[in-house]
Amino acid sequence: MTNAIRILGLDPGLRHTGWGIITISGARLSHVAHGVISPDDKAPFAIRLLTLFDAITEVIAQYAPDEAAVEETFLNSNAASTLKLGHARAAALIAPAKAGLPVAEYAAKVVKKAVVGTGGADKDQVAFMIARLLPTAGSPTADAADALAVAIAHAHARQVRTLTKSLGSAA
Repeated sequence: MTNAIRILGLDPGLRHTGWGIITISGARLSHVAHGVISPDDKAPFAIRLLTLFDAITEVIAQYAPDEAAVEETFLNSNAASTLKLGHARAAALIAPAKAGLPVAEYAAKVVKKAVVGTGGADKDQVAFMIARLLPTAGSPTADAADALAVAIAHAHARQVRTLTKSLGSAA
């Protein structure tokens, strides 16, 4: 029996950062918890980032994940928005790194493909598949569903790496 690995998935955003915790044991995925961090829109920018960092740190302390995965920033036409999203992403990367967790990053298309089967899936399709893959998660918000999807993408990627490593050592 393979030891269970607990994975924290993060979908960073300055207004809403989704988080989700799953476990993977062999090929079995299980939902642990999920939620959304929503800093005060009226707070100064640095305080909003600190809120994200502190809340992610609390999630890590409460659920003790073994690894973390963060969705990469997509570029949009508004450079200022992209830059601010990059700051939120930094908070999402630094919190698990500071806790000593390995942190992986995945493009949105990779996450969607891992969960839905196509990189062009929309948020409704991702949420639909999360409800099927993790029925005990209920109906998470779009941000939390995306974070759970990031965790699932990481779980699949780890399985491929483990299989590749074991096949390589058998050769």
